[in-house]
Amino acid sequence: MGLTGEKLRADLDALAAREPRLAAELARIGYPEARIRARGTKTLLRTIVGQQVSVAAAASMWRKLEAELGEDFTPACLLQRDFETLRACGLSRQKQGYARSLCELVEAGELDFDRLPADDEEAIALLTRIKGIGRWSAEIYLLFAEGRPDIWPAGDLAVQEGVKRLLALPERPAEKATRALAANWSPQRGSMAIFTWHYYAASREPV
Repeated sequence: MGLTGEKLRADLDALAAREPRLAAELARIGYPEARIRARGTKTLLRTIVGQQVSVAAAASMWRKLEAELGEDFTPACLLQRDFETLRACGLSRQKQGYARSLCELVEAGELDFDRLPADDEEAIALLTRIKGIGRWSAEIYLLFAEGRPDIWPAGDLAVQEGVKRLLALPERPAEKATRALAANWSPQRGSMAIFTWHYYAASREPV
């Protein structure tokens, strides 16, 4: 289960008690909505399908995949399809390679979404064994599908920009600096990340 709205509000209230700027912005723009995704293979497969294409193109590919494989398809269903069949669904050779990597790990029992390591870094290391899934995608999965409270996707542009604006920094911090700046927000960095996206979206200032 992802971070609920109630959990987000409680975390952000706790953070605001020691971050006056956050308290001011919460009062100005309000709390973010919860973002909850389903746990399991399909969520990461949708991430792969959506890489480097528009939202509309990704949605079209997903509809075609479900039409071919069935709405309740398993990893084995995808692995049984040949290249041309999956290409007809819109999946490029690269996306097919990534999708097969995910499904093969699940089928082999090397990746069990019900038993990911409790340690966040170990879970990220396991998820990034999937071809095409980098640290950011793994962090987003753990944050939204598992509701892990201390995930901090420091490589995300909007998170970096949100931190810059919130802390009134002269320039957008790089990933390493963004990670360091958030140290005092642990163990509620996941809720803070969701707020930075909300804050970034609410701002009219161009990047």
